Amino acid sequence: MPDHREIALIIPALNEALSLPVVLTMVPEQVARVIVVDNGSTDNTANVARKHGAQVVYEPRLGYGSACLAGIAALEDDPPAIVDFSDADGSDGVENLGKLFEPILSGDADMALARRVPDVPNAMTMQQRFGNWLATMLIRFFWGHDYRDLGPMRAIAWTALQRLHMKDRNFGWTVEMQIRALKADLRVVEVPLPYHTRVAGESKVSRTVSGVVLAGMKILWVIGRELCRDIAQYDKGRERQ
Repeated sequence: MPDHREIALIIPALNEALSLPVVLTMVPEQVARVIVVDNGSTDNTANVARKHGAQVVYEPRLGYGSACLAGIAALEDDPPAIVDFSDADGSDGVENLGKLFEPILSGDADMALARRVPDVPNAMTMQQRFGNWLATMLIRFFWGHDYRDLGPMRAIAWTALQRLHMKDRNFGWTVEMQIRALKADLRVVEVPLPYHTRVAGESKVSRTVSGVVLAGMKILWVIGRELCRDIAQYDKGRERQ
């Protein structure tokens, strides 16, 4: 169980000046620190974030994972008990974040994931739905855990996060975390939460053909990489016997 109640939220953002005001005003009051990671924005993202009380961290290397890693690095000198992650476009429903960090504060889980339940049919594209089905099916087949989603909004105890040694710098971030959580024997729960259409602006991934293809390829690559590492460790174990 976390030893204190400080909670931090990391929000990767690329040109989200229009949506951030809505997102930041909906953050639960229990969240003590909000870090917006400006991932190379060309709009007013950083100034909007500061205006609404968030700490801004700059990460010019593009990639969702790069932004998340930069946010984590900004917390290392004074780490919180729990780290939350949410997108900047308003689709995650950050106002429901408490339903994710509560199981961790109570000691019932090490990591909690939001399982997206679209509140309107087009909140998730068919490409997203298929990608989720394929990735979670592969995880179930190789690691035996029945994930239902790879959604971005999640909460994890700081001590548990340190055990995962996260590395991915782009689209493989979420699936890497979920696979490594299983390898580390973390207690993981999924909480069904409403998922919305974005507040403003345009998607950089799910609504573009190139973004969907690249994200899908990277997710499959990460699954393959993690599986190969498991096989290599198994072989080394047999050699020592």
